[in-house]
Amino acid sequence: MTLPAVNGRQPKVAVVGHVEWVQFARVPHVPRAGEVVHASEPFEEPAGGGAVAAVQLARLAGASVLLTALGDDDYGHRTQPRMEELGVQVRARLLDAPTRRAVTLVDDRRERTITTFGERLEPRGEDRELEWQGLAGADAVYFTAGDEGALRAAREAARVLVASPRARHALGHGVPVDALVLSADDPIEREQLARVGDEADVVVLTEGEHGGRYRTRSGETGRWQPVTPPGEPVDAYGCGDSFAAGVTYGLGAGLELAGALALGARCGAVCLTGRGPYGRQLTAEDLRGSSAVMASGRARRPGGWSPV
Repeated sequence: MTLPAVNGRQPKVAVVGHVEWVQFARVPHVPRAGEVVHASEPFEEPAGGGAVAAVQLARLAGASVLLTALGDDDYGHRTQPRMEELGVQVRARLLDAPTRRAVTLVDDRRERTITTFGERLEPRGEDRELEWQGLAGADAVYFTAGDEGALRAAREAARVLVASPRARHALGHGVPVDALVLSADDPIEREQLARVGDEADVVVLTEGEHGGRYRTRSGETGRWQPVTPPGEPVDAYGCGDSFAAGVTYGLGAGLELAGALALGARCGAVCLTGRGPYGRQLTAEDLRGSSAVMASGRARRPGGWSPV
């Protein structure tokens, strides 16, 4: 199937968020205290929630924009060309600070364990280098990191604004978002939800292989079913961010909430079968000839909820 066009064109999509330079490796299990474990298959990528979502959106829409902040260092300078190879236009403010790094270990259960190094660099609403006016008319924006000014700029520009509770201090100032997407198993994200959940029209909680649940501002609740991965599980890194990007794209493309959630679930399932965040993500080509998402998308919008 082909997702519905917005006014005869592909949706204009973007991410406001963070990037981390990540070293990935396989291990039989995460080391216990005092243990030495041999790692194999190492590789590096610019990743983190903002980068992964931007690439997933680009693979669905043909292109996306990432507004971010990077360190004026080797990792920051390597990030932009790599992201552009992956279809993402990067608008970044370079800071006199190190680009955040991370090490991700993927064990034999295909679960990932992440250790980060350094402060997360975030875009700010006052950063002129980011050309916030270029977001005007965006069909959908996914927000993972930034200050209150950045969130307000994204809200003003976007028809649909989806956020992660990891955006932390950008939230909690009364800026409305259309959807807040988080992991039901993440205590940090659940803590943030308690603080800012009333700013979202719909709260979406993922439950991994069990699908997930949502609730709308009107109080209606529901669930979506998990999608069977189209292959053997390889690496869980990026599945949640790919899910959030799929939901963002679906709402921006005009799908009902049920259809957007089904699309997000499919994005997460496909990502699970690839090595690293970009080894395999759902593309527009993958969707052609499929009717599952559109069938779900025709379902009644819960509680009359609408992002437009």
